[in-house]
Amino acid sequence: MRKLTALVLCGVLCISTLVGCSKKANNEKAENKTTNTTETTTTTTEETEALPEGVLSEEKATLKIYAQYADEDTKVPYDYAVEQLKVAYPNVTLELEPQAQDDGQKLMTYAATGNLPDIYQVALAQIENFKQSGNIMVLNDVAKSTGFEDKVFDSAKNILYNEDGNIYAFPYAGNEYVVWYYNKAIFEKYNVEVPKTFDQLLTAIETFKANGIVPMSMFGAEGWITAAMYDVLATRWDAGGIAKLDNGEGTAKEDAYAKAADMLHTLVKAGMFQGSVTTTNYDQASEMFLNGEAAMFLNGQWYMTDATNKLGDDVDWMYYPSYDEASYEAGKTVWSGGGAAAGYAVNPNSKNAELAAKVAAFLSEKYCEAKVMYRGTPLVALDVDVQPETEFPAMMKKLQADLPAITSITKFDWHLSNATFKTALEDQTKYLMIEDYTPEEFIKELNNALQQ
Repeated sequence: MRKLTALVLCGVLCISTLVGCSKKANNEKAENKTTNTTETTTTTTEETEALPEGVLSEEKATLKIYAQYADEDTKVPYDYAVEQLKVAYPNVTLELEPQAQDDGQKLMTYAATGNLPDIYQVALAQIENFKQSGNIMVLNDVAKSTGFEDKVFDSAKNILYNEDGNIYAFPYAGNEYVVWYYNKAIFEKYNVEVPKTFDQLLTAIETFKANGIVPMSMFGAEGWITAAMYDVLATRWDAGGIAKLDNGEGTAKEDAYAKAADMLHTLVKAGMFQGSVTTTNYDQASEMFLNGEAAMFLNGQWYMTDATNKLGDDVDWMYYPSYDEASYEAGKTVWSGGGAAAGYAVNPNSKNAELAAKVAAFLSEKYCEAKVMYRGTPLVALDVDVQPETEFPAMMKKLQADLPAITSITKFDWHLSNATFKTALEDQTKYLMIEDYTPEEFIKELNNALQQ
């Protein structure tokens, strides 16, 4: 009996010892796990802090980008942004495909076939379409984490946020303007006054034509510029212009839009544009103006630097002519142009979507810097801490002085949200550049598009 009791006591002691050993081993494992976690965290922090100055990430990736890269106003900022990217994201390589001048058709095809690049330049029409198809990434979190959102000017918030309150693209351009340029030297040579009224414009057209000068060169191969020409005229009677129609607030049969169509038709018949206007591309039309073959030119304010570099003090911009001098004076604060959600967007199906979003935000910010420093414009979306390399062109200073007085602005063609109306407007304004096409046909077709 005492022997059995001894055995039992021995067993209890062994079990206690084993349990104690087990607890000790588990505690040591727990301590080791905590120590390892701390070491890992410390190492991660040290790696982050150890990044070279100016480097934001050392992630490796090759990203495809579809962006504007056609002239000095798009090449210079893009090239600058890419050079800056090499410092901040040294292991990121960009493969650029220049954006086609096709009003977004190629991009739509990429989306439909599942071939969207990682980063792509987008306008409002594509944003609205891609929201429905799930081909565009919501960038709210990245805009906050990168500090991008805090740098956007208050005046450009309408360009950052979509109507649903989300961010789908990182903008770089601020609100922009359709500018009516003219060659002062040509006007002075032929003793032509800067026209305030349409009658004075028609007289100028007659004088220039008689002397072998194209009154206004236009790159009518691109629908947005013919739409802009129509919008400029429409705003002389209704400040809402094409934006009002796009917003569903009017019809093309209204007096303002019918009169604008009649006036554009009148200018075409008078010979305001070159004969090949509907097939002339941007480079050809710009060259005509810069070489002194044309007296006037219509484009955005981004053209000021190129025009000044070529023509110097001989180039300036005029207020839009109107139907009489009183409306001309009143119309000085009513402009064609505008801004809307647009910029660099990201393919949500990219295998590097998060990195692509950060890169897109970075490119947009650097694009803004380059436009201020090298392209002579303060009209950018972000408040960037840089100074222009040279003084802003005199034309830009003149526009800057007018900005506080502007009472209304419309929309650029690429910011129109009604895709059916946008397509019809481009087509119909091109047709109206042909003398045989009537204003009545134009109004009928445009109104049909609005009713669909």
